[in-house]
Amino acid sequence: MTLLVLVVAVVAVGAWLYVSAGRQLRHMDALGDYPGRPSAGRGTNWLLIGSDSRTALTPQQRRDLHVGNNDVRNTDTIMVLHYGDHGPSLVSLPRDSYVPIPGHGSRKINEAFADGGPQLLTRTVEQATGLRIDHYAEVNFLGFVKVVDALDGVRLCLDKPLRDERSGADFPAGCRRMNGTQALAYVRARYADPEGDLGRVKRQRQLLGAVADEMASPDVLLDPTRLQRVLDTSLAALTVDDGTDMARVLDMGWSMKQIAGGEGSATTVPVTRPGVMVSGVGSVLQWDQPGARRLFQALRADDRTPTSGNK
Repeated sequence: MTLLVLVVAVVAVGAWLYVSAGRQLRHMDALGDYPGRPSAGRGTNWLLIGSDSRTALTPQQRRDLHVGNNDVRNTDTIMVLHYGDHGPSLVSLPRDSYVPIPGHGSRKINEAFADGGPQLLTRTVEQATGLRIDHYAEVNFLGFVKVVDALDGVRLCLDKPLRDERSGADFPAGCRRMNGTQALAYVRARYADPEGDLGRVKRQRQLLGAVADEMASPDVLLDPTRLQRVLDTSLAALTVDDGTDMARVLDMGWSMKQIAGGEGSATTVPVTRPGVMVSGVGSVLQWDQPGARRLFQALRADDRTPTSGNK
């Protein structure tokens, strides 16, 4: 869901809009330094995060969004965006990926965020992928919902019905317009999906394309009042690392627009064994290490990204 606010670059055009957006951009210390950090490769790498923190939600909002009452800070979405001389590449890292977390042993990758926030998650991703993360962007549950609502919803098409009591999803097959609460339920559903977490990351990328289409539509671009509302809502939902300015956000947003338009590649890190039970951890996804290595080596060299097989 982090991705949804990042395509703000589609509409952030004009000097006045650029300056206004720059003033609103929020920052955090997300990229720590540590011994053995990967050296820089070719191109630029972003870590894109959708935080499922409930701390800012009222009890009623928690009920409406079907997100429960615990205050554990985890991530529902983890993606790496790479761009350079070739077309941009977006790689989903499923939240149940079983990887080493520095200082905590091997666990699900999203637990790094709960254990040590953005810096530990960034370090975990860097060590698992061999990529140096240049920039970081994060959005939370409520921010995501408000962005979709600012667009007056997004149009999504389902090949088959989707019903998941835990996320609140209850949608028939076919096309429909979803508001923010419905879109959140749609991308969070996984317990009723036979593909589990792998199915969820596919829906996340589908929703990215839908939001990009809405942001680039004449109804938004040609309506100054609505355009400003979408921009303000998007930036209020977005937090980036301390070294990122609006120019970098625009670069990243343009790359996201290219991917949504089919000009780049979007895939999932290759998985060899989904649904493996690990004592004390639960059901995890184990990466296909040779395939993952080829994928991340291609990104590091800014080569054309090989297909993982888990689109």
